[in-house]
Amino acid sequence: MESWIAARSVMKVRTFQIIVLQGIVGSLPWAAVVFFTMWFELIGFNNSSSAALNSFFGIGGAIGSFLGGVIADRLSMYYPDSARIMCAQFSTFMGIPFSWILLTVIPQSVDYWSAYAITLFLTGITISWCASCANNPMFAEVVAPKHRTMIYAFDRALEGSFGSLAAPAVGIVSEKIYGYNTKTVDLANGSVDGAYALSRGLLIMMAVPFALCLIFYTPLYYVFKRDRENAILASIEEQEHI
Repeated sequence: MESWIAARSVMKVRTFQIIVLQGIVGSLPWAAVVFFTMWFELIGFNNSSSAALNSFFGIGGAIGSFLGGVIADRLSMYYPDSARIMCAQFSTFMGIPFSWILLTVIPQSVDYWSAYAITLFLTGITISWCASCANNPMFAEVVAPKHRTMIYAFDRALEGSFGSLAAPAVGIVSEKIYGYNTKTVDLANGSVDGAYALSRGLLIMMAVPFALCLIFYTPLYYVFKRDRENAILASIEEQEHI
C-alpha cells in the first residue's frame, strides 16, 4: 500500500509528467538511428566504412553527454530555475538542422565519407545532452530522495515502451510515402532510390520529434521551480518527523 501511495505521488509531479512526455517523443530519433547502418550501405559504403561512421556518432554522443552535464551544472549555479531547461532545448533544437544536413544536404555518395563523419560526430555531441543536463538531475530535485529510484524506473519504462515504435515507423514512412521497395533494394550493391527513400523517412522521424521535444520542454519554466520547492519542503517535514 505504501508503495502504491508513493507511486501516485511521483506520477502527480508536473515536472515528471512533462519530462516523460518529451522523453517518449524524444526517444523516437534515437530508436530511428538503428537504420543508419542500413542507410550507409544503401549509399554504397562497405561494412568497415559504415561501422566507422557509426563510431563517430557514438563517440560524439558520449562526449556530448558528459559535456552537456558539465555545462548545465555550471549554468544552474547562476540560473537554478531555468539553466537545465535551456540546455535541453538547445540540444533538441540542434537535432533539427543536423538531421537536415545529414540526411538531405550532404550528397548521398561514397565520395563524401569525411563530410558524413564530421557531421555525425558533431550531431552526436550536440543532441545527447538531455538526459545528463536536464532529465536525470531534475528528477532528483523534484521528489524525495527515497523516491528517486522509482521516478527513474517509471521514466525508463514509459520511454522505452513507446520509443520502440520508432523503428517500425521509419519503415512505414519510407515505404508508404517515399516508395522504398524491399524487393528491388540490394544492400550489397547499394541503391540510390532506396537510400533516398530511407533518408526521408529518417528525417521525418528525427526532425519532427526533436521539434516537438523543444516545445514540450517549455512548460518546465513554469512548474519546475514549484515542484523543486515542494520536494524540499517535503524532505524537511520528513526529517522533522524522524
